Amino acid sequence: MASIFLLAIGVAVAVALIASVAINFLTPINDPGLSPLEQDCQEIANEGYRIHAMYPDSNPDELPVDDFKRLTYLDNLWMTKCVNGLPAESVFSIVNNVERNLYPGE
Repeated sequence: MASIFLLAIGVAVAVALIASVAINFLTPINDPGLSPLEQDCQEIANEGYRIHAMYPDSNPDELPVDDFKRLTYLDNLWMTKCVNGLPAESVFSIVNNVERNLYPGE
């Protein structure tokens, strides 16, 4: 009688473990990647950095008119969409990733 009871417990534990593995395998893993807003903000930051990198020693008023307008637009977009729409941790993460994303080999 005791051996049947122990066998039943062993089978129940084995079924529970197999079910747990199956559920874990079938459950999609949440990707800790960037949200759509964070992706947009990363692109805004990358483009703004590209413009700044083209004129490293220039003041904004010394830039060509088209680049100045584009940079002004990106700055306004960055402030309204990103800084106001994302938590500070996300903003700092994006800022820290900008140069690394543009120059991955350096």
